[in-house]
Amino acid sequence: MNLAEVEAIARRAHASQVDKAGRPYAEHLAAVAAGVRARGGSEEQIAAAWLHDAVEDDALSEQWLREAPLAPQTVDIVLALTKRAGESPEDYAARILATPGARLVKEADLAHNADPARLAALDAETQARLTRKYAHMRALLGI
Repeated sequence: MNLAEVEAIARRAHASQVDKAGRPYAEHLAAVAAGVRARGGSEEQIAAAWLHDAVEDDALSEQWLREAPLAPQTVDIVLALTKRAGESPEDYAARILATPGARLVKEADLAHNADPARLAALDAETQARLTRKYAHMRALLGI
């Protein structure tokens, strides 16, 4: 599957989803993919950026991901970035660090999530909570 096909699938899968500020979720996916590209990421990592929240958000199933004509590295990265219920941030970060290529995708994800302009659209309490959460994850990942 080429990147244009992956993008189209991700956009369709998340079409009805919005972020915490009410913006179309595809904007976040596009920003993460662009961030991975800007950081020198591979095509497999860019594809993973488009799909990084698909399984976690139930936009696509894990079975779909495993059966899709994607590079094994893309599948591995998406699964590494899929948080599991009850999982600690430390366990989540350890899995990301143990998966080749996943840290770069998560770095781009965190960069967009923590963008001051994006956070400014949220209420002060949510801004503070998310700022702490993202800083903690960056620290765990050594970013």
